[in-house]
Amino acid sequence: MSQNSMLAMILAGGRGSRLHDLTNKVAKPAVAYGGKYRIVDFPLSNCANSGIDVVGVLTQYESIQLNSYVAAGGRWGLDTRDSGVYVLAPREKADANLDVYRGTADAISQNIDFIDSFAPEYLLILSGDHIYKMNYAKMLAFHKERKAEATIAVMPVPLKEASRFGIMNTDESDHILEFEEKPANPKSNLASMGIYIFTWKTLRKLLVADAKNDESSHDFGKDIIPTLIAEGKSAFAYKFEGYWKDVGTIDSLWEANMDLLSPDNELDLSDPTWKIYTEDSTALPQYIGADASIQNAYITQGCVIEGEVKNSVLFTNSKVQSGAKVIDSVLMPGAVVEEGAVVTRALVANDVTIGKNAVVGSADSEHIELVAKKVKGAE
Repeated sequence: MSQNSMLAMILAGGRGSRLHDLTNKVAKPAVAYGGKYRIVDFPLSNCANSGIDVVGVLTQYESIQLNSYVAAGGRWGLDTRDSGVYVLAPREKADANLDVYRGTADAISQNIDFIDSFAPEYLLILSGDHIYKMNYAKMLAFHKERKAEATIAVMPVPLKEASRFGIMNTDESDHILEFEEKPANPKSNLASMGIYIFTWKTLRKLLVADAKNDESSHDFGKDIIPTLIAEGKSAFAYKFEGYWKDVGTIDSLWEANMDLLSPDNELDLSDPTWKIYTEDSTALPQYIGADASIQNAYITQGCVIEGEVKNSVLFTNSKVQSGAKVIDSVLMPGAVVEEGAVVTRALVANDVTIGKNAVVGSADSEHIELVAKKVKGAE
């Protein structure tokens, strides 16, 4: 157990249905991002960089690939004698189409014995499908300073979008007066980031009582946090400043990748002081052909570019052949754009081939086009 006496639990069992075909065979946290990373790399790296050395990862939907990936704790430096990443599956046997956790709180409740075995003073609960960098040790210091029993990380969002989030209504000292889950008429724009620190003794009692309540949704936003506030327990909002993205849709995943092209991008994946750890790739160096044209692109190792790439992100081992054009698009690992094909405002899934002279996407489209199956070339 770390010097902070805090254990982390990452909720990584989301179905990710709004990502459509990208999550047909893999869990949402295992989806690729940023050239060579996976979404789950971010909360795991944040834990490692924050000095948290025991992390439980709760999985359920399409979890085989995710389980094997996170079980290799050495990727994040969490494989020493006193540290580790623990994959925690639901107690019930689930098939690919069955959600066996009744809610986010139930996922933690089913693992109370695991948490108790480490006797933590504090429990950090994280969503496994957000992209951001955060020092959880600073959030814990805030929690201790305020003598809080619950601390919720929040970020201001445009008021017109606030109804999509859990919203915190606070006083001037950041004390939470009310938690509203996706309110129709929000009173505040402080959105919950799905990052919580609880004093474990307090949360444990709430979870045990909630598990026995048949009328509960067994959810942190709908049940646990409102109950905690109603009982007069101290809860505070921790205001986060920095980059944070909930990549729950194709458009938002595309946007998060495109953000990497900005010279003042707050995420800064090259920051040596807060490294985002991931699986080592065995790909060759990138190859840029003599006739290639590249403008404002994020290109990862193993890429082969012989055509034109403009304002786009290319993941490991993707290829753009001679005469092909990739504009305002994201090519995920192993994607191939064959000779003469044109890809515009699209996200091309892993290992998908865009055939010779095919045209995909449009500069005028309102939404990003997901290409998840091979596109036959034009005759």
